[in-house]
Amino acid sequence: MTSPVPPSSPGWRRRAVGRRSHHRGLEAERKVMDHLRAEGWTILAHRARTAWGEIDIVAIRDGLLVFTEVKARASIMQAGDAISPRTMQRLMNAAQGLCMLNAGWVYDGMRFDVVVVLPDGHMHRIEDAFRME
Repeated sequence: MTSPVPPSSPGWRRRAVGRRSHHRGLEAERKVMDHLRAEGWTILAHRARTAWGEIDIVAIRDGLLVFTEVKARASIMQAGDAISPRTMQRLMNAAQGLCMLNAGWVYDGMRFDVVVVLPDGHMHRIEDAFRME
């Protein structure tokens, strides 16, 4: 039987911060999905995992397939810093994988959006934040 990790142990604080961040991220994703649904989007996938990475939200409306990355950050600037070229490439690869795995998705176009959820609950959507080359 293992005993709980005492608060003074190494790594305890990092794990606690990680759990809070994870919870904040899930709440932000729920908020964004609710907003998208209210705008008439159909959510096709949430936290869609592929061998190439994870897409937070996949939604469709009027033939437009949108892959959405959600960032819960203190500022838009911090969210921008979190979307590196490596992150963009991972998202594009994951999107291609999801499209291959979901041949039933019918769409005329696609784009990548980023939605930043600030601590006060305000959301800022950056439509077509980056493109596949």
